[in-house]
Amino acid sequence: MNELFEDGDFYTGPSLSRDMILRAEEALDLRLPASYVAALTEKNGGVLKRRCFPTEFATSWAADHFEVRALLGVGGKWGIDSPSGLGSADLIAEWGYPEIGVVICDMPSGGHDAVMLDYSESGPDGEPSVAYIDEDRIPRTVAVSFEEFLSRLVLCSPSI
Repeated sequence: MNELFEDGDFYTGPSLSRDMILRAEEALDLRLPASYVAALTEKNGGVLKRRCFPTEFATSWAADHFEVRALLGVGGKWGIDSPSGLGSADLIAEWGYPEIGVVICDMPSGGHDAVMLDYSESGPDGEPSVAYIDEDRIPRTVAVSFEEFLSRLVLCSPSI
């Protein structure tokens, strides 16, 4: 049973291979965190079961959290390396996100905010933190690692 993703194939790319990871890393000119690759080994992107991330700051989404729709995988239409207009580089260019790394989540806002792997401190070969980018385009670190980001996602409920 998959603990991370809902059933269904929306946002899901082709079966993940080591070659796909290497091609994506080459195209993006960085090393993807092992915890991100491990999550994509379960399912190469898709709608997440736990989609709300509690924050200590207000967002354009809510007073105390933001919501993600899906984790983006590698390859295919929705992949972070996709040339389809839906890949990270295209999203950064279209929405004016800071060039700190890679957009890794699809958001319910349709582009007004983003979640990114942030390589600004670690460099392209280091372990990136995870940043939330709101409409002001200021990166706010929400987790020191992708693994921590996943562990802090919660089920969305009327009280969050």
